[in-house]
Amino acid sequence: MEEKLQRLKTLMAEVVDLQAAAAVLSWDQQTYMPPAGAEERSEQLATLSRLIHLKATAPEVGQLIEDLLPYAETLPPDSDEARLIYKAKRAYDKQTKVPTDLVAEFTQVTTLAQEAWVQARAESNFAHFRPHLEKVVELRRAYAECFAPYDHVYDPLLDDFEPGMKTAEVQAIFNALRPHQVDLVRQIATRPPVEDGFLFLRYSEKKQWDFGMEVITRFGYDWKAGRQDRSAHPFTTAFGLGDVRITTRIHPRNLVSGLFSTMHECGHALYHQGIGRNLRRTILADGASMAVHESQSRMWENLVGRSKPFWRYAYPRLQALFPRQLGNVSLEAFYKAINKVKPSFIRVEADEATYNLHIMLRLELEIALAEGSLDVQDLPEAWNSRMQDYLGIVPPNDRLGVLQDVHWSAGLIGYFPTYALGNLVSAQLWETIQRDIPDVEAQIARGEFADLLAWLREKIHQHGAKFEPQELVQRVTGSPITPEPYLRYLSAKYGEIYGL
Repeated sequence: MEEKLQRLKTLMAEVVDLQAAAAVLSWDQQTYMPPAGAEERSEQLATLSRLIHLKATAPEVGQLIEDLLPYAETLPPDSDEARLIYKAKRAYDKQTKVPTDLVAEFTQVTTLAQEAWVQARAESNFAHFRPHLEKVVELRRAYAECFAPYDHVYDPLLDDFEPGMKTAEVQAIFNALRPHQVDLVRQIATRPPVEDGFLFLRYSEKKQWDFGMEVITRFGYDWKAGRQDRSAHPFTTAFGLGDVRITTRIHPRNLVSGLFSTMHECGHALYHQGIGRNLRRTILADGASMAVHESQSRMWENLVGRSKPFWRYAYPRLQALFPRQLGNVSLEAFYKAINKVKPSFIRVEADEATYNLHIMLRLELEIALAEGSLDVQDLPEAWNSRMQDYLGIVPPNDRLGVLQDVHWSAGLIGYFPTYALGNLVSAQLWETIQRDIPDVEAQIARGEFADLLAWLREKIHQHGAKFEPQELVQRVTGSPITPEPYLRYLSAKYGEIYGL
């Protein structure tokens, strides 16, 4: 059995290596590749995806897994080896349902769609992106059909990002959240508006960049195992545990957009940099799920980065960098400004009270696209209609509306719900952190993050993908994913800011 397990590890390591090579090409496409390289890059990535799928679904892999399953039952249930075998079984069963040609075609189509999206977004021209998105949606439906019968056509798409979660479960969580968040936004709308105009003066892009680098260095981001670059849409990618890269975008007239994007991506990167080395080059060297991943990014961005204790530490430095813009702005005024609740067009810049409404909108649209009840050509109109319903505003153009996110060009239909689920998990974890580290806010106010990062390393990061997401959250907090801690967090925070 030991020899068979080692052979399985060797075969999976080769798959992981090829996936890392593909990730390098994808990262390069979104950062430095010239636009004319898109067609050849799509062919290169399609070839790699074909090889990856063929290796991952090879009959030898399946036979090894079947031979090892009885052995796994004799091992300690939480051992790396047992979890690896069970994870390999789940992955193999899924991947063998999907034709290799479909995998390769999907990769080629989404690589070309990425470049089309960049151009369409720059020109605010949905018509340019539409044929690419139509093909992406067609291929996602074909992928879902590989897993029929299902409870809902969206289930296989969601499962890629949130293993084991069903569409009905997400809808039930969102239905519980929606009335509370809508009510909170309505209450806040009755209060005097918060002044935030000073955030939208002109700010040096280099100083913004440097300040963001300082902040995430303090958080614990390891620059020997990563780097930051610019991209049209911020993202994090990993080529291994020793090479975890982030990107951001800086706006000269929005002080905090780039900063919070940098914090967000740093949260993802800290997770990956903290995965146990014992899991290196295995399919366990990943996050438990995208909701757990997003809990880390949203925690560092919001529960730390938008907190008053953090800015007690960081604000004097920011004022020193921008004395003309912030010299006469008090800490209290700045704190309220960065947490101002106001319906806005751009999801990644939305406040915490309205953010989940952006996600609910996208979930409804994705489900309709997957079901075939919404045509891609009608997507801008449907988007604007739901923006009016959820947030009371209508985007003036496609760039600020349907074209704002990179996800659909990458074929990531099923991903968006994990952002909202990640918000819930972040608050759930935070309540546990406050019990385990009673002075965590005092530490943050001193610019000390080592204890917080060490807690996350022990409880979350080191385990990688060993545990299913619900199991991991239950282990750490004593409860599966639930909205109550997040609602308590929002009520307390905005009750204090707006005097509710």
